[in-house]
Amino acid sequence: MKKLLISLMITFVFIDMGLWQLFPHEAAAQQKPIPPYAKWGTYAMKKTQERYPHAKIIDYLHIGRVTGPRSSTEKFKLWLKDDKKEFGVFVDIEFNPATSQVIRTTFKETTR
Repeated sequence: MKKLLISLMITFVFIDMGLWQLFPHEAAAQQKPIPPYAKWGTYAMKKTQERYPHAKIIDYLHIGRVTGPRSSTEKFKLWLKDDKKEFGVFVDIEFNPATSQVIRTTFKETTR
């Protein structure tokens, strides 16, 4: 009986290993597409780092896009930390959607 159980366990292990090798793509990670706001997020982080050179950006949130008749605005919230405090910065990037030319970038600090 003991030999039968050991044989069954070994058989299941080999079957399991063999099936896993037949379907290696099942374990592959899915790649997500790059979101359309990604370039504006990079721009927001760059401009924030220029404005607050002694602070470290520790978090990032895309709030959304507001589309107007002549321009669009991407909205972000970045969380920063420097030697004295942690604080948030709302970054709004207004741009021409046809040319991607930046019209205005505004910053507003927050404690929340």
